Amino acid sequence: MGIIHLRETEPFNHLPEALFQELRESAIKKVFAANSHIFKQNDPPTGFLYVISAGMIEITAATPGGDEMVVDYRKEGHFLGGTPIFTGEPYTGGARTVTETSCFLIPQAALKKAAHDYPQVSEYFTSVVLTRVRSLYAEIVKEHTSNAITQMEAYPFKKRLSEIMSSPVETCPPDSSAREIARLMAEKEVGSLLVVENTSVPVGIITERDLIERVLSPDAINYHDITAAEIMTPHPHFVTPETYMYEAMTYLTAHQLRHLPVVDNGQLVGIVTLRDLTRYRSPKAMLLVGSVGAETTLEGLAAIKKEILTVARTLLTEAHSTPEVMEIVSYIQHSIIKKTYRICFQQMLDEGYRRPTIRHCFLLLGSGGRREMLLNPDQNNGFIFADVGDERLAEIEDFFVPFSEKLVAALQRVGYPRCAGQVMASNPLWRGRLSDWRRRVHDWVQNPDSQKVSNASIFFDFVPLDGDSNLAQSLHEIVFAEIREFTGLLCRLLARDLRDKVPLGMLGRFLLEKSGEQKGLLSVKQGGSLYIVDCIRMFALEKGLPETTTLDRLSSLVERKVFTAETAEHIKAALEALNFLHLRNEIQQLENDQRPDHFLDPQQLSKSEQELLKESFHAVSKLQDATRRHFAKAYL
Repeated sequence: MGIIHLRETEPFNHLPEALFQELRESAIKKVFAANSHIFKQNDPPTGFLYVISAGMIEITAATPGGDEMVVDYRKEGHFLGGTPIFTGEPYTGGARTVTETSCFLIPQAALKKAAHDYPQVSEYFTSVVLTRVRSLYAEIVKEHTSNAITQMEAYPFKKRLSEIMSSPVETCPPDSSAREIARLMAEKEVGSLLVVENTSVPVGIITERDLIERVLSPDAINYHDITAAEIMTPHPHFVTPETYMYEAMTYLTAHQLRHLPVVDNGQLVGIVTLRDLTRYRSPKAMLLVGSVGAETTLEGLAAIKKEILTVARTLLTEAHSTPEVMEIVSYIQHSIIKKTYRICFQQMLDEGYRRPTIRHCFLLLGSGGRREMLLNPDQNNGFIFADVGDERLAEIEDFFVPFSEKLVAALQRVGYPRCAGQVMASNPLWRGRLSDWRRRVHDWVQNPDSQKVSNASIFFDFVPLDGDSNLAQSLHEIVFAEIREFTGLLCRLLARDLRDKVPLGMLGRFLLEKSGEQKGLLSVKQGGSLYIVDCIRMFALEKGLPETTTLDRLSSLVERKVFTAETAEHIKAALEALNFLHLRNEIQQLENDQRPDHFLDPQQLSKSEQELLKESFHAVSKLQDATRRHFAKAYL
């Protein structure tokens, strides 16, 4: 099946049908066992292009400490191993199966024959993937990487469950007796069994505690007769192999579990336990994530938030990409904000406020919605309520007005500054029923003055954090419908995003602030990363994309052929580099007891870092030009 999908992808979509059929007929099918290497990093080429027809493969790379780090996943229809066929060079990364995986192997001779008549095939695989921005960024990150002790603390924080899960999993059918279950658990030396029927998806789980509580403790139980179906906890929670350890730790803590099955595409592929995670956990980072769920006070949450600095510094000193660091930081920030929300909600009930019987959803906006938070984000949040009659507005406001004020004040105590533009739930403009939001968005789109355009740019990145997420989905549909109906807002967004240029002069000199507190500095956000975020958002709104992170939007735009893969890589590298410099600057400021921001002195950077910043600004400028041309042609 995967080789059929190949027909629709670069570079094979350029081949005539007859030539593609020759490739297909030359392919050899091979099955690889789970957790086996197809090839390792620095191995010589095997002479095949691998096309996945079923299963999943991890792409791995060696960390500075010598461990294998998972950097990507490939599934059905994806291919790997093509570049060494044409370059003759060793593999730059390893390929290891997660589950039993079937591949079609296209021989080198057949692929080179296709490339002889259609050079774009070889050009695709031999083209230089690394832009100058990427190369500079990689060198600087490598220089920034700390010693192996720091790396070993950070690395486990980013392990995926596919790397640590136990596999295969011990199972039993629903009609197994308690005696059979106990004997099997003793023989296999496991603390749990998964109960499976016709499919591999578990229908239940039995732990040692279940045997004690449901078989040994009751007096009238005959352990010869009672079955697994009667003992098990039905419908067990499960996660996918791609889940990060920090996510699994939080999940186990939140649900008070000790065993977590791992299921991929309907197949049971492994299991992890609390003991497994504890063995790998980073003393600082993993404990930090797990402690959020157990915290009950705002003071405790404030202390946890301060520790994010340690997590970010540790992760950034490892050779992980900045987006990964931002994803983890955002995950922790989301957890803290959500727990603050729940503490405040319970306080309202404890104080005697009556909760309205209405569906509602608490939203995060801006960088929080995009999961691109750094160390000192301010508050951007709001509420959606289900549509009800005006007669119920007083009831809603009686609860949610004081609740919103309490929540905003609490978040400030925890460490999230109030938004200077008042984009917060305590502002009536950022609360409302679904119909209120519909009118509000309609007004922004139809009458886009400067303030409404600013509001829209923050609002359009919203995600649900707590409550009924269906309300958020309905609101997304309203936004896209309004944008399709009237594109004037895109033009106003275009004018706002392109009114300023990157802070580089004609001769490549940095343009610094001339007055005020930031005199002699420049902003890597306002002059760089923000432009990328805004421009990519515009394309996403035009295409009605559901993705919220900038990089996910960029990938989706490549799939829709809005950007080429090469252009997208250049944009991505620039965004990563700018965010790297921004995050590192925040860390340094916090370590010096300064309020973190996005202004830095470029003269304090090394020569290579200055060159990286200039190259990144050039990439931003090119994106601005491309955005201007596209939307001017389409809407002006």
